[in-house]
Amino acid sequence: MNPIPASPATAPSERTRVRRVAENARYERETVHAIVDAAYLCHIAFADERGSHCIPMACWREGEHLYIHGSNGGRMVKTLLRPETQACVTLTLLDGLVLARSAFNHSMNYRACMIYGQFEAVRDEAQKRASLDHFMHKIAPGREHEARRGSDKEFAATTVLRIPLDEAACKVRSGPPQDDEEDLHLPVWTGVLPLRRVQAAPQAAADNREPAPAYVQRWGQASQP
Repeated sequence: MNPIPASPATAPSERTRVRRVAENARYERETVHAIVDAAYLCHIAFADERGSHCIPMACWREGEHLYIHGSNGGRMVKTLLRPETQACVTLTLLDGLVLARSAFNHSMNYRACMIYGQFEAVRDEAQKRASLDHFMHKIAPGREHEARRGSDKEFAATTVLRIPLDEAACKVRSGPPQDDEEDLHLPVWTGVLPLRRVQAAPQAAADNREPAPAYVQRWGQASQP
């Protein structure tokens, strides 16, 4: 996997500065966007009086914010909206297993992003509905025009939250293994075992009565980035 093209970098904060294998660090906004846009899931870490938590959530991006949604009464939503709560969001895309001659030089090719900050609720009703349409579009472009939109009751029970991408950092590794010179003589296979997400053939529900729309037909024809 080739590195994501770099645009001018923004200065990292103390929390986002990559210190371990710093040469893999990326602070460009377009790199952050590319990783968030390619991911369907993120993990949100936060702490409350019961301890530390890390919860997987569906996510999407609009402009310079990462969005999630959840139940109004959920512990995570309530905690994230406290003014004192700081969160860390992580997203990881695994591109390959890197096999070296030495066990300690094995690695992985990956694209990862960490976002620090505070979540806020989307209060404007029209914006909230538009954001959930945006989420539906990410799942399947065009689906937002076909599926039944939420009822007033469903919208009222749902909170849409967002966190700015202002404090974010990425790490990206690509390429072959990096063996120590003294190991180059060892008779061990080296290289990369690539990994990618594959869009398999769609599976219609047993009670489905409708022909597959174009975006469903296209699903099995390409792999995800």
